[in-house]
Amino acid sequence: MTTTEGPDGGRGHVPWGTVLRNVALVAVVVVMIWLAFNVRLPSIAGIRADVDAAGAWGPIVFVLLYAAVATTPIPVTIMAVAGGMIFGVPLGTLLSLIGVVTGCLGGYGIARLLGESTVMRLLGSHAAVVEDRLAGGGFYAVCTLRLMPGIPYWPVNYGSGALGVTARDFLVATVIASLPGQLSLVAVGAFMGSPDVPHGVVLGCSWALVIVLTALAFRRWRGTRAQAPAEGEAAQDPGIAVGKA
Repeated sequence: MTTTEGPDGGRGHVPWGTVLRNVALVAVVVVMIWLAFNVRLPSIAGIRADVDAAGAWGPIVFVLLYAAVATTPIPVTIMAVAGGMIFGVPLGTLLSLIGVVTGCLGGYGIARLLGESTVMRLLGSHAAVVEDRLAGGGFYAVCTLRLMPGIPYWPVNYGSGALGVTARDFLVATVIASLPGQLSLVAVGAFMGSPDVPHGVVLGCSWALVIVLTALAFRRWRGTRAQAPAEGEAAQDPGIAVGKA
C-alpha cells in the first residue's frame, strides 16, 4: 500500500479521499467558470428554431436543454420565458418544471459526491446564506430558498446535497416551490408572445402567488428554526420532560 512520511518521521497512509475531493473541486470549479464565461444561451428565437427543427422531439429537446442549464450556474430565466413563448402557459410550465427539477437533481447528486467542505468552497459568496438556511433544515428550508428572489437555483441544489437535506425533502420541495416561479416566468414569455388580457391576468396572478408563498414559506421556516432549540432544551432538562409528561 502506498504510504508517505509523516511529520514525525513515521509512515502514514496517503489521504486519497481528501486528494480526490480536492481534484474534483478543482475540476468542478474550472468547468463552472468556463461555463459562466464562455457558454451563452441562444436567443429565444434561436431556442424556438432549435425546438421547431426537432419536430415531434421538440419538447424533449427543450427539457434536456433546460436540465443541462439548471445543473450549472447559468441563469435559467431565459429557458422558462422561451418555454412560454414556444409552448404557451400550460405545456410550457409543465416542460419547464420537468427540465428544472431534472437539472436540480443533477446538481444535488453532484454535491453528494463532492462533500460538504468542497461544495461550501464552490458556492463562494452564496455559501453563508445557503448554509444559514439549510443547515439542519429540510423541506421548508429548501422551499424558502427556492422562492426567495435573488437566490439562483444552483447554490440551493449543491447546498442541499452537501448539507444533508434528504433526497425526498429536496425533491418534493423543489417540485412544489419551483412551480410558482416557473409559472410566473412562463407567463412572462406567453404574454410577450401574445400580450392580451388573459395572458396579463395569468401573469399578474402568478407573480402574486410567488409573493404570497414566499412570505408563508419564510414564516414557516423561521418557526421551525425557533422550535428546534426549544425542543433540544426540553430534552436536556428532566424537569421539563417530566412536566410535559
